[in-house]
Amino acid sequence: MAPLMSLLLTAVAAAAVWIVLLSLSVKSFDALLVAVLMVFLAATARLVAPYLPGNRRPEQPSDRYTPR
Repeated sequence: MAPLMSLLLTAVAAAAVWIVLLSLSVKSFDALLVAVLMVFLAATARLVAPYLPGNRRPEQPSDRYTPR
């Protein structure tokens, strides 16, 4: 996926959830907090994902610095 596409899709889904919650008579601030939480969790997952063990690229011999 494109670098920021997941955040864009999450923002669109959060807006849809916000509208649905408003139509169900949930307070607007509470619905907004749910939408903001969705975007915050998506951004956190995006920042943490490269550091998880399964997402590291294999180490190449040229990756290490060897002083001469």
